[in-house]
Amino acid sequence: MREAGSDDARWQRVRAALLDPAELVRAVASGAQRNVTPEFRRVELRYVEVKAGLRLQVTSYDETRAHIRNVDAGPTAEAVVDEVLGGGYANWHVNRVGETLQLRVTKKGKALLHASPLAVEEQRTPTLRHDRVKSRRLDASDPLFALLGVTTPDGMVKPTRTAKFRQVQDLLAALDPLVEDALSLGPGEELGPSRPLRLVDLGCGNAYLTFAAFRYLEEVRRLPVRVVGVDAKVQALTHNTVIAEALGVSDRVTFVQGNIDEAEVPDPPDLVLALHACDTATDDALARAVAWQTPVVVAAPCCHHDIARQLRTEAIPEAYRLVTRHGILSERLADVLTDALRAALLRLVGYRVEVIEFVDSQHTPRNALIRAVRTGAPADQAFRQAYRDLVSQWGVTPALERRLRAIPDLDVRLG
Repeated sequence: MREAGSDDARWQRVRAALLDPAELVRAVASGAQRNVTPEFRRVELRYVEVKAGLRLQVTSYDETRAHIRNVDAGPTAEAVVDEVLGGGYANWHVNRVGETLQLRVTKKGKALLHASPLAVEEQRTPTLRHDRVKSRRLDASDPLFALLGVTTPDGMVKPTRTAKFRQVQDLLAALDPLVEDALSLGPGEELGPSRPLRLVDLGCGNAYLTFAAFRYLEEVRRLPVRVVGVDAKVQALTHNTVIAEALGVSDRVTFVQGNIDEAEVPDPPDLVLALHACDTATDDALARAVAWQTPVVVAAPCCHHDIARQLRTEAIPEAYRLVTRHGILSERLADVLTDALRAALLRLVGYRVEVIEFVDSQHTPRNALIRAVRTGAPADQAFRQAYRDLVSQWGVTPALERRLRAIPDLDVRLG
């Protein structure tokens, strides 16, 4: 719900959340207020426990690097929080125990605050473990980037490929907090050479991000990993196999040509990626992951034609026809509605879900990232009814719902 009160009161509520180590899980500041250029593209804050005691960890991202500092959780932390709050960021996403706060600054400089309570099964507690490995990403000197033409032979990012390099780093930043969830293997299973972490990328395309995720997990996190990339195009199979051989990882990274919903994968994965799969291919990937009961799913949707087509019918609520009569607004509405319904459906079938910004919106408006962790906990009746009310009001049937209903034993959860 939107929080009432003055702008100062809203900012103070966010500030209090950032300064509460017992409640803060993670906070992200991004975007720029009008006529302001923040020093960094994005800033993340969380509390960590180090040998010297409790610290506020501030990770600031520029075009190519992450800058990390740990400051005393006291007056110094207050000064740093005030510095970031005054840094000109337009969007704040603050995860606390029991709720999410989202503050957005309008073009007129007004602060709008939304507070969303979390169901008990969705709540997370702050993790104060300080893992230095987790703060690192994939360095520009990694041979992958030179092989893909992103860097020069001496490891410098080419000016024309800065956006691609940044996209890789943004993916790894989004993936990093979920690695521990993916490592929650089945009963009696222990990660090792004979039981590697299994990653499947559905709709992998040219596999830039597939290889980046593999290199990060193996080289930075030092985990045994096996990757399978799936794509319908034979050109992708040929190209990606050549890259894997050139990297010397073809025994650990393999590719399959086939449709997302049919391609054969040796073992059920621990982690599924679906990055920029077009239209309902994202739904195919999400449904396949659900059928596998995959612990962690990360999806960056691309175009959203299916719901957009349904919004052209006569079933649109009368109050919204002023929006859908304009093509660009109808398209954006379809984007938001599609991903909101996807997130809700994943919640209905037992996942904890969050939708975050993937890459900066100046590069692409398709910048949402769906992160889902399987809990197995059923959604309550109120949530199920809210979903049914939403699809009924708009007169749409999400492609993902149709695919999930084809999976045995899921009808009861979908309602």
